[in-house]
Amino acid sequence: MSASPPEPSRHLPLIQFLDVAVMSMENSELTVLEGVNWSISEADFWVVGGMPASGKSDLLATAAGLLRPQRGALHLFGRDTASFHGDELARERLRVGLVFGDGGRPFRYLTVAENLAMPMCYHQDCAPAQVESTVNAMLEYTGLDFLAHQPASRLNRSWRQRVGLARALILHPEVLLLDNPLAGMDPRQASWWMGFLGKLSAGHELYHGRPLTLAVATDDFRPWLAQGRQFALLKQNHWLPLGGPADLDRCAEPLVQELLASPVR
Repeated sequence: MSASPPEPSRHLPLIQFLDVAVMSMENSELTVLEGVNWSISEADFWVVGGMPASGKSDLLATAAGLLRPQRGALHLFGRDTASFHGDELARERLRVGLVFGDGGRPFRYLTVAENLAMPMCYHQDCAPAQVESTVNAMLEYTGLDFLAHQPASRLNRSWRQRVGLARALILHPEVLLLDNPLAGMDPRQASWWMGFLGKLSAGHELYHGRPLTLAVATDDFRPWLAQGRQFALLKQNHWLPLGGPADLDRCAEPLVQELLASPVR
């Protein structure tokens, strides 16, 4: 069984925040960001920077529909999520892939191949054997084929992060959100990620040559200068749009220059 990526929504932003207050994933009473106005459109490549604990993970979880806005409106594919009924939100969330940070959060005691098969079997009500060819193709695309039968618990953090990427892509989302994917990676692994994401952004075979829409959260702008098209900053609970790569050097905001100078430790 193979899945073809859906046609993207046209004209309207794929994801839109309208004066959104973002809550903490750990404490729903805590507001981590105020007044976020952010539109993610087809073929965008957003890079959102910020210090640790600035709300980057919470922002992406909200964009993926996993957290509701405390205030304001979140639109997914042209519809206000507050208007969804029944399982509509769950269906729309499948159109957004989220790669968690800190090792990608695979199911540690499933094999790599089983981690990829699980979302397909769960959402399409099928047996693992029915999706084997699709899983094998994704393992090859992501360079994980030699680890297919290894439990995720035996992999180091960098390889687990890649399993998280492959699992997020297996349902062919229209938007891919990535939470600090290069954190703690050696140069060889980081180079693979930058090359692969660059191909997704330009038009990968996985998407029949159509560019995938991307948004990355990071604590270091430098690796993303060649590929990111739109940049923003999270500072003191606020969303600050910055413009394109050429605008960063001219930006007088000290935190921008810090994120351009060295990794945050």
